[in-house]
Amino acid sequence: MSGTVEDYAEIREEVAKLCAAFPGEYWQKLEHDNSYPAEFVAALTEAGYLAALIPEEYGGSGLPLSAAATILEEIQRSGCNGGACHAQMYIMGAILRHGSDAQKQKYLPEIAAGRLRLQAFGVTEPGSGTDTTSIKTFATRDGDDYVINGQKIWTSRAEYSDLMLLLARTTPKDNVTKKTDGLSVFIVDMREAKKAGMTIRPIRAMMNHSTTEVFFDNVRIPAENLIGEEGKGFRYILSGMNAERILIAAECVGDAKWFTQKSSAYANERVVFGRPIGQNQGIQFPIARAYAQMKAADLLVRDACRRFEEGENCGEEANIAKMMAAEASWAAAEACVQTHGGFAFAEEYDVERKFRETRLYQVAPISTNLILSYIAEHVLGMPRSY
Repeated sequence: MSGTVEDYAEIREEVAKLCAAFPGEYWQKLEHDNSYPAEFVAALTEAGYLAALIPEEYGGSGLPLSAAATILEEIQRSGCNGGACHAQMYIMGAILRHGSDAQKQKYLPEIAAGRLRLQAFGVTEPGSGTDTTSIKTFATRDGDDYVINGQKIWTSRAEYSDLMLLLARTTPKDNVTKKTDGLSVFIVDMREAKKAGMTIRPIRAMMNHSTTEVFFDNVRIPAENLIGEEGKGFRYILSGMNAERILIAAECVGDAKWFTQKSSAYANERVVFGRPIGQNQGIQFPIARAYAQMKAADLLVRDACRRFEEGENCGEEANIAKMMAAEASWAAAEACVQTHGGFAFAEEYDVERKFRETRLYQVAPISTNLILSYIAEHVLGMPRSY
């Protein structure tokens, strides 16, 4: 099934109805308590949205990426935060495309039914950052098991997930011809791993993103949990990374819509010096420009979705969509703060919360500078800069 983000009016309407039950006060309380939106995630799960990409034969909806993008965009546009659960969509591809039949039968129906959560993605490490091929977490084959040692950081939702998709080295970097070789992908059952050497430590951050660092100390997992072929894992996660960029871009479009609606409404109702502030071009123009940026980014997201669904190489489109959508959401956020003035810093308006949340996407899941490096090298044919 192929489509674009604009094809799903019914999904938008239903997601908006669900999100209406989780207003700003709900998210503000979570921030005060530094807690996870368990009720919100449960509602999304029960409605089937987190199983959107799982084929119908495994109990999911079998929808394309553009439908998942619509769901996440609408969550953000409604003022909620899809970061609590979006990983279940974008890391699903590794199992769907490269998992064995046995793995699919074992995990997908349980995930679709909400009995298991696949929310954690263990890739980044303190010493490697976005230099993924330099990770040091190592999985050593020992009979019918792999033994894992190492550390991951910025592994969001690890405390609230049952399963983790883990990238680890199975051959030392010094022993491979290409640095992308020797990396393998595993499904880690964290319920078992926590009893056998895995430690999770929360990291308090600028936004309530439930992020953690995870330590592996001789953690044994069954060899059957290896996804695909040993040493070929980097290729397996690349398509998932494209999906991640596209879905995050859709979230940023949703954020931009939320900020712009908030700005426009406040600019119309706020009266200073005897006139609505929205009458002033100094207020109008930043809002209008951010809106134009959002519309352009939205088109890029749709194009990236189409190419992904048609099986095309969409690295260029996915990366550019993510960069432009993140810039649009940040422009809309800046305009929203300036429009609200001092009130933007008051919790009750939710502007400061969304401002902090959308700032993340200038940095994650990939920074703007790395996207520009990718474009320069892989699209424009310039020399590699790093």
